[in-house]
Amino acid sequence: MKKNFYEVTFVINPVLEEEQVKEVKENFEAFVNEKGAEIEEVEEWGIKRLAYEIDGKNSGYYVNAYFVAPSEIVSDLERYFKLQENVMRHLVLKYDNKMLKHRELKKQGKLPVIFTEVPEEEQP
Repeated sequence: MKKNFYEVTFVINPVLEEEQVKEVKENFEAFVNEKGAEIEEVEEWGIKRLAYEIDGKNSGYYVNAYFVAPSEIVSDLERYFKLQENVMRHLVLKYDNKMLKHRELKKQGKLPVIFTEVPEEEQP
């Protein structure tokens, strides 16, 4: 069975206690593992301001995860997140070869410098 590389970002209700946030994250990890995924990394970005208000809230607790899984997981994840009352939004990305190469270079610290910032006083 062919597996793909995915990235998922989801936003948890910011009013939850620390233990509840941990439970939402652990439930997500258990769900994707149960579906045959291999989680590579989970990053907690913490509470961030939202671009627009969702359900009367201006912020949310962001979690980002990278994993390898069979393609059927996307529809399963969509259904899973819809049933989670404490997850306000989510986004699942399937990586293509360019995205995989970029991630690998980033992990190795070998991303090419495309633009360099010039301090304002040096600009013509």
